[in-house]
Amino acid sequence: MDSANQDLPEERGAVALSPVTLPPGLTEEEAEELRLELTKVEEEIYTLRQVLSAKERHAAELKRKLGLSPLSELKQNITKGWQDVQTSNAYKKTQETLSQAGQKTSAAFSTVGTAISRKLGDMRNSPTFKTFEDKVENLKYKVVGGNANGESAHRPNDSNPVQDNAPF
Repeated sequence: MDSANQDLPEERGAVALSPVTLPPGLTEEEAEELRLELTKVEEEIYTLRQVLSAKERHAAELKRKLGLSPLSELKQNITKGWQDVQTSNAYKKTQETLSQAGQKTSAAFSTVGTAISRKLGDMRNSPTFKTFEDKVENLKYKVVGGNANGESAHRPNDSNPVQDNAPF
């Protein structure tokens, strides 16, 4: 036991040098037994740390010989973790729910798109839009002229003439 005590860290000597005052209800004999037990447990911890350190060095050497780097281990861990996530019930349920939500959203956008297209078609055929379209055609005729883009020299529609003092 003396050789084991020589290898132990310095802080362990603090137990033996502690003051003589005892906690209430603890006899000197009980305190001495507890100190001995504490010393034994600290020695075991120290020994286990040494063994663990030796085992870690041995494992690192084996990994090096096998060509396993920390990066390859990390890749393997990430891959395994992702596979575990994908096979979990929570992931499957979430994936299913999101898929259903996507289908419903797609259907809703399709319905909205159809409704907008229909409304725009109705609006384009309305008398107000026709009047606006005629005014734009007349304005284009005045700005560009009749010969642009192969058009004839006559005005497209004189039913709604544009004022001669238009700002354009």
